[in-house]
Amino acid sequence: MTAQVLIVDDEAVLRETLAEFLTQEGFPVKTAESAQAALQLVGQEHFDIVFCDLQLPDQDGVTLLEKILQISPDTFVLVLTAYGSLDTAIEAFKRGAHDYLTKPVRLDEVLAKLRQLLRYRQLYLENQWLRRELHRRYDFDQIVGESPAMQAVFDMVRKVAPTRSTVLIIGESGTGKELIARAIHYHSGERQEKFLAVNCAAIPHDLLENQLFGHKRGAYTGADRDQEGLFVHAGRGTLFFDEIAELPLPMQAKLLRAIEQKEILPVGANEPVRVQARILAATNRDLAQLVEQGKFREDLYYRLNIVTIRLPPLRERREDIPALVEHFIARHRRELKKHFVGVDREAMRILLSAPWKGNVRELENVIQRAMILGEGPLITAKDLPPGLAPDPDVCLSDDLREAVAHFERRHISRILRETPDKREAARRLGLALSSLYRKIEELGIEVEPRQRVASSD
Repeated sequence: MTAQVLIVDDEAVLRETLAEFLTQEGFPVKTAESAQAALQLVGQEHFDIVFCDLQLPDQDGVTLLEKILQISPDTFVLVLTAYGSLDTAIEAFKRGAHDYLTKPVRLDEVLAKLRQLLRYRQLYLENQWLRRELHRRYDFDQIVGESPAMQAVFDMVRKVAPTRSTVLIIGESGTGKELIARAIHYHSGERQEKFLAVNCAAIPHDLLENQLFGHKRGAYTGADRDQEGLFVHAGRGTLFFDEIAELPLPMQAKLLRAIEQKEILPVGANEPVRVQARILAATNRDLAQLVEQGKFREDLYYRLNIVTIRLPPLRERREDIPALVEHFIARHRRELKKHFVGVDREAMRILLSAPWKGNVRELENVIQRAMILGEGPLITAKDLPPGLAPDPDVCLSDDLREAVAHFERRHISRILRETPDKREAARRLGLALSSLYRKIEELGIEVEPRQRVASSD
């Protein structure tokens, strides 16, 4: 078990002794003689473990500890304290330190503490990863869509998820391709395994091979240890290639080998490594056309295209917009600490008929912006971006009108359940009391007997 270690101590002899000893034990080590030097290193590199002296010339160790954890929350810090300074060590524990050693230190004790911290840190990271994954619900809670087009997508996901087949997800930018990939993973038999996403357009081409396949020690200058790539790291989980059309041709050949032969060749390796990850891919481009142009391998295209899921753009499922709006308001209400309960009718008319070239992602951004700039409790037309004008070619169909009515019915019913006093409910909804009564009658909302008008006393 190896880790990147930083030793922060102004005593040169101790600092260099520890560095030499841990280097001999196989740990990459950096040193700093002051808090300023330590913070500069932590800002430039990631360290798994930091040994931090509590008495530094330019800053106390407890303050440095807090700053390190602000920059790198998953770094584990072990404080070095002089005999008789246990009160300071206890204070360091309260501020986030994970262990301590009393000077003068014994090298065997240093090694034992380091290995123990690494085991704890590994458990901590695995726990954090599991918590993040559990927050991503296994069902379709994060993908809002009641339209027939989206129900067909969900049905396809349920069919392909239990298999180990490659799947190609096609859709415009902002339609939710990664959410669909995650849904496939979480409905599979390997949902407890990792889901790793690779944005083929975001990683520089010269780094992509190393990221995917890893490297052997000595493969290039600076490669001082073996490093596994994402294929190995994914285990039996899912490796999702977003924007697969941007993958360079040489890398396409290596990906094809991984899919067909279930093996990869790390950079600098002589022997291939077996891999088991399931491959999902997504694109907003026409891969068949790229094949004709010689920009995408035909054999890889057919390997990826065993099952295709096409995501409809938002303009083709406008009846989902009211539910999406409600979902985004609920998502951002807590983080923004602003009380919004819905959207008024004019704003909803604009939202329903806007062109949405950026699809669901653009809609979420618009709702978030409106909640930041608006006063509430309803998002109004003036809260929307000036350029978000209704598309003149779009007229509200009966289905869309029913979608708006369904949204209003559900929204008003929720407010009435939360606020039995109708005057208060009308205030929260931004309506006159008479308008609320009219809405209740028009929408056929059932009102419980206890929901009454407050007296004027």
